[in-house]
Amino acid sequence: MESRISDCAALHAKGYNCAQAIACAYADLVGADKQTLFAATEGLGLGMGGMEGTCGALNGVCIICGLAKSGADLENPTTKGATYKVSRELVSRFAEACGATRCRDLKGIDTGEVLCSCPKCIENAARILEEVVFSE
Repeated sequence: MESRISDCAALHAKGYNCAQAIACAYADLVGADKQTLFAATEGLGLGMGGMEGTCGALNGVCIICGLAKSGADLENPTTKGATYKVSRELVSRFAEACGATRCRDLKGIDTGEVLCSCPKCIENAARILEEVVFSE
């Protein structure tokens, strides 16, 4: 797979929020409709709740992870554990690369010290997604 990190950056520059930029750049790889993912991730930008929650880029990565790893068996949901394990790795690696997982902390709202800019969070999230989920 060719890297899509620059695609994520271009979508963000076009006005997509961090979650939308990630989710839409990888939609076709998980058989998802780009427009549906765009709408579904709209509320996840700006760290859910106005920088109070998890970084949108990290949310987008976890959504793509779920779409890539889930068995999507509504009658016998048995893939959760394996998907959680991969998501945990994504979150851990993102926290290590960016310094936090919560948008408020990444942007230094309380401290005045920006740990990681939105473009850098998107870049890190996309790189980690590619290494962990799409490296096979």
